[in-house]
Amino acid sequence: MDSKPTNNTKTDLADYTLFLADSSLIMGHRLSEWTGHGPMLEQDIAISNIALDHIGQARNFYQYAAKIKSENPDKEKNITEDDLAYLRDAKEFKNLLINELPNGDWAKTVGKIFLFSTWQFYFYQQLIHATDNQLSAIAEKSLKEVTYHVKWSSEWIIRLGDGTDESKRRMENAIEDLWPYTGEMFMPVDFEVNEIKRLTIDVNSIREDWMNKIKKVFNEAMIAIPPEKVWMQTGGKLGIHTEHLGYILAEMQFLQRAYPGLEW
Repeated sequence: MDSKPTNNTKTDLADYTLFLADSSLIMGHRLSEWTGHGPMLEQDIAISNIALDHIGQARNFYQYAAKIKSENPDKEKNITEDDLAYLRDAKEFKNLLINELPNGDWAKTVGKIFLFSTWQFYFYQQLIHATDNQLSAIAEKSLKEVTYHVKWSSEWIIRLGDGTDESKRRMENAIEDLWPYTGEMFMPVDFEVNEIKRLTIDVNSIREDWMNKIKKVFNEAMIAIPPEKVWMQTGGKLGIHTEHLGYILAEMQFLQRAYPGLEW
């Protein structure tokens, strides 16, 4: 039975859906920067397809968020997915900070994909059974893609970590840089609290499964597990971002802002 949000919770649902959309969009845009620059043709195609998967997920979430926002009687026009992706400023974006960080080298990129996609994998597994039919359907479709993302990136973690001294050093440095941004995945902000309860999402269970997967892959890669109790960067969900997001949006949103109303 679908649990429909009341008027009092529609804002939280819209924000929650935008958090999921923004995280996927920014991740997809970052990974698209590798197109034509991969270490070999096969991996260039693979990472480009992963980028497209994230952008496809973002579109599905944006369409749902636009529908929710368009139902607000105070709005003068229908909100579209393009409005949400291309006409919001950085402070209005709710993506995880880890997704907006520069790609860095290949090790840092695959490390970012692994850490984020593993979170998505366990999150989508629960969202499939959520009391919101639309979010459940998006999760079911996305899980098939994310399963591949986790497999692909974990193989690279192992390949680099258990490879040469240079590849191991790069992989360890990448994880050290990325780790302080992982805590945000499991720290709900105000708009998440009600939705997590309504959708019956168990954040603690997701974190436990995520950590177990991380440990398993890192152990196989001969990479040390970073300390769990380290300072974690937060703020992305509340619109407090690094300086990197502004540059991403300036590039991504230019065409729509320069030619308002442009359609593909």
